[in-house]
Amino acid sequence: MKVAALLLFLTAVSLPAFAFDLASPAGHWLTTDRSGRPTGIVRIDRIDGEYRGFIEKIFPAAGEPDNPRCVNCAGERKNQPFIGLNLLWGLKEQGDEYRGGEILDPRNGRIYPVRLKLEDGGKKLDVRGFVGVPLLGRSLTWNRVE
Repeated sequence: MKVAALLLFLTAVSLPAFAFDLASPAGHWLTTDRSGRPTGIVRIDRIDGEYRGFIEKIFPAAGEPDNPRCVNCAGERKNQPFIGLNLLWGLKEQGDEYRGGEILDPRNGRIYPVRLKLEDGGKKLDVRGFVGVPLLGRSLTWNRVE
């Protein structure tokens, strides 16, 4: 009986460590292309006070390599495999959005300013990359992976 009570207590105490923080973009996100086809999973972490995103998994289309390289990227990202690539960095919370960062499009190697906004109670993430001002950009919706 004491063992069962101890196990129940330990389980209850450890659950918050595994719970998703829906009030933060930290976590795993299913990415899609403009047609809605799943393209991969991005993990967003809070590191040194900023949010950064890394490609964890990709779902290549038929005929595409399993883990392509960022051939159009510059600098340290040049020719790095997509899986493990840091494609989102520098984001800090500003009100109900996350701003001040940049996002890499690994297919063309271009880097854009980005803003993130949680939607649907933290289950969706509006990712808006833009040129100059957010009005001149494109949004994608990523879905949280639980």
